[in-house]
Amino acid sequence: MGLSDDPELQPLLFGLFLSMYLVAVLGNMLIIVAVSSDSHLHTPMYFFLSNLSLADICFISTTVPKMIVDIQTHSSIISYGGCLTQMSFFMIFGSLDSLLLAVMAYDRFVAICHPLHYLFIMNPQVCVLLVLVSFSISLLVSQLHNLIVLQFTYFKGVEISHFFCDPPQLLRLACSDTFTNNVVMYFSGAISGFLPISGIFFSYYKIVSSILRVPSSSGKYKAFSTCGSHLSVVCLFYSTGLGVYFSTAVSLSPRKNAITSVAYAIVTPMLNPFIYSLRNRDIKKAIQRILIKTI
Repeated sequence: MGLSDDPELQPLLFGLFLSMYLVAVLGNMLIIVAVSSDSHLHTPMYFFLSNLSLADICFISTTVPKMIVDIQTHSSIISYGGCLTQMSFFMIFGSLDSLLLAVMAYDRFVAICHPLHYLFIMNPQVCVLLVLVSFSISLLVSQLHNLIVLQFTYFKGVEISHFFCDPPQLLRLACSDTFTNNVVMYFSGAISGFLPISGIFFSYYKIVSSILRVPSSSGKYKAFSTCGSHLSVVCLFYSTGLGVYFSTAVSLSPRKNAITSVAYAIVTPMLNPFIYSLRNRDIKKAIQRILIKTI
């Protein structure tokens, strides 16, 4: 499994990951329902947030349900087709998360730096197009990994020291040529990592420059407060992602790599709803209204 083979720890791991999965799914579902049910939240920023929450649900669902079943059945076997499918969806929704965070940074850039043209630039058609382009790029990155791994058609009896079909490990198995392996990893990393991060840095550079020109401190706080939740999620997502990348590159211990992957693949989607609901007044009010109606 990659985390622990101790039989005494299996019930604890089962309860821990099941509870984390339920919290992540319910929390992100609550944000989607809050945005869709409150007309005040029908804006580009919350449209992207609801898509991010949907991507987070799909992202965590690619790994945790299978891991929970494996713990319960004391079996960690996965078929060749199942492994490729899991890797594909993991790459799609992981990349989609990264690209959507860049799109949300662009949305904040337009809102703060070009407020008079905001509704014209970020019209519904553009918002839908940005999400579709992000998904298409994510699909391209996923299929690129698949094409390389499919060259290695015999996976029977191969052991992967991880709790899911980790793309870098599969690439190492599939590529006898390390040059091809490195090219694929760097290319996919540039598309789903470097380019979104560059876009986020550029957007916030422009945002900070624009905010510093605001004369009043209350105006500066009001402008920057709309970015607080997004910045927190960006820091959490990319810090855990870089942690996984460096642990894979530096550490030779599969168990350490698996533990760092938990933070990236499970903890991040679970914490995102809390960050947005606690730091965003509009989301908090919408969720409170939903809870009052249900109670």
